[in-house]
Amino acid sequence: MSHLQPVVKAASAILIHSPGLVRYGSKPSREIAARPSRLKELLGRLRSFAQAENYLPNDVFLGKQSPQRLFEIDRPWFNRPPLRANESLPFGELVEEERFLGLLAVADVFKHVHLLDRFWEDVKPRLDQSRLCKPLVRVVPALLTREQLRCEIDRGGGLPLFVGADAEPVGWVRHGNAEDGSLTAPILLENLCCKVSAALAVREISHQDSKLRVEDAHFVLSCSEEAVGDRYQRGGGNLAKAIAEFAGCGLASGVDIKDFCAAPIPAMVIGAAMVQSGVVENVIVVGGSSLPKLGMKFLYHLEKGIPVLEDVQAAIAAWIGRDDGKSPVLNLAGVGRHPVQSGAGMDQQLKAIVVEPLERLKLDVAGVDKFVSELHNPEVTIPANGGDVPERNYRMLAAVLAACGKIGRGEIAEFMSKKGVPGYVPTQGHIASAFAYLPHALRGLTQGELRRCFLFARASLFLGQMTQLGDGMSLLLERHPQAISTGGVH
Repeated sequence: MSHLQPVVKAASAILIHSPGLVRYGSKPSREIAARPSRLKELLGRLRSFAQAENYLPNDVFLGKQSPQRLFEIDRPWFNRPPLRANESLPFGELVEEERFLGLLAVADVFKHVHLLDRFWEDVKPRLDQSRLCKPLVRVVPALLTREQLRCEIDRGGGLPLFVGADAEPVGWVRHGNAEDGSLTAPILLENLCCKVSAALAVREISHQDSKLRVEDAHFVLSCSEEAVGDRYQRGGGNLAKAIAEFAGCGLASGVDIKDFCAAPIPAMVIGAAMVQSGVVENVIVVGGSSLPKLGMKFLYHLEKGIPVLEDVQAAIAAWIGRDDGKSPVLNLAGVGRHPVQSGAGMDQQLKAIVVEPLERLKLDVAGVDKFVSELHNPEVTIPANGGDVPERNYRMLAAVLAACGKIGRGEIAEFMSKKGVPGYVPTQGHIASAFAYLPHALRGLTQGELRRCFLFARASLFLGQMTQLGDGMSLLLERHPQAISTGGVH
């Protein structure tokens, strides 16, 4: 194979338990503003770090358990005792809220985030003891005494920061510009959460493979959902460059890739194309977290008497580089895309991004081990009357494949269990759209029995009210031919 053939050398996963920030999710903040008593209800149903740490979907996200375990263990998952982790190393950490708040302040180069001095004294040693966090702590953040913090809160013009349900604030986020809707405290906090979570995922890659140093990355593609900018061009900014700076990618430039939920797949295709064309040697694709999506379904969870499960932020990163003779191959000949003429119907989308590339590659369904799309955790969506999103999508995909003669009608019912993946991902749209499975795919394509993994994602562009069309893209990951020829399947 050509040495410019793009491969995925590593992928990482990060979760941040941030119950104190749930109140600043889009839905909770609107509900609390309309009915302040909602805050007390919300705080009463937040999970502890131990509960989040022992939650099966979180274990699957971080690689401590296989997705297959979700087929084997009945719901509800939130009230089950912890399972023994598998022997494989996890894909990344579950970061507790205290460390994350400390990093938000460190990452804020314009000093809008201020921390209580005593809180910083407590959290700084924990950051220093963390192999993941310590390299990010290069400055001392802005600090306030308790009296100064109270004065800031009394004056208004920002947001207080809390740890979990604790009543005493530990920090303050000032407006960057109170007259600029894109630089208010809630937006700055959202962007900082995305920046820090993405940087953690980037740093984690080096822990997955010590030969991959962030200092050697040449380009960073952010496929996150934030919209960095100011009053003149709102979402026209570039968070990728900020992520690269904070993560320590000194040789890297970067740009943002926007396609709502589908963005990770185009970002991976673009990154792979940059490597294959010789433009750069190493590309990091990263999706940071989405603060506004915390607590989206919290009202339904309160109504059903279950914990507020949307209390974690998620980030994924992948290192794409030149052929190394062992890493899974990104098959750019099999990229599927969604042309305008395909329309907005889901069946037409699936024909364009799944059926057409399979036919182009002369590949049948039996030749693909896993088809992976949206993997939202059903324990979050079912109580909110959203159903099991992965299960619904796999039924639709199987029906389309059957209608196109790719599988038999009798295979539709078992398609998900044989070719699909159960949902386990936090409702952070772009992360759930196949991207979260990438670390599992790499493990299966290098250490397991997977030969081919088909990732595809769809997006609803109508959210900007510019079109009723959707979008989508797909990408085939394949076990490296040399790994197959040398008996690399275990």
